[in-house]
Amino acid sequence: MNDTLNTITSTIASEFSDVPDAAQATRIVVRLFLAAVLGGLLGWQREANGKAAGLRTHMLVAMGSSLVVLVSLQSGVDTANAARVVQGVITGVGFLGAGAILKSDGENSAPHVKGLTTAAGLWLTAAIGVCAGLGEEATAVISTIFALLILSVIPMLTKNSQSRQTTKSE
Repeated sequence: MNDTLNTITSTIASEFSDVPDAAQATRIVVRLFLAAVLGGLLGWQREANGKAAGLRTHMLVAMGSSLVVLVSLQSGVDTANAARVVQGVITGVGFLGAGAILKSDGENSAPHVKGLTTAAGLWLTAAIGVCAGLGEEATAVISTIFALLILSVIPMLTKNSQSRQTTKSE
């Protein structure tokens, strides 16, 4: 009975051998948490503006991207194969984004495409998650700040220019 219990205990311990020390555990937690927070910031901005892909979607995309990259690095893949992992993540999220793009052919209006910004935002969120997973935390934070500026400031600028154009044409 004691041998069986020891075998079970050592088997369970070996299953968690991918985290050999506190430093590695901290690294994993920081990278995944940062990816989730940064993705959440982008998702919160989108959700606050009534867009389809919001907080949870962006958090999951960022954290999932980070996780895939992080696990590949932990398993010891070389640089060429790590690049393939990143390519796979970015391509896969491209398919997710494609599902967010809708084209409507209204009977009373010209064809209209919706969801391009959402798709681009999901793609960027995945890239930010990749940065976090690779341990490029500063790049991930800076990219998130730029994305928030683009998503928040640019619409205000375009509304102002559109309202000025409407006033001039009247």
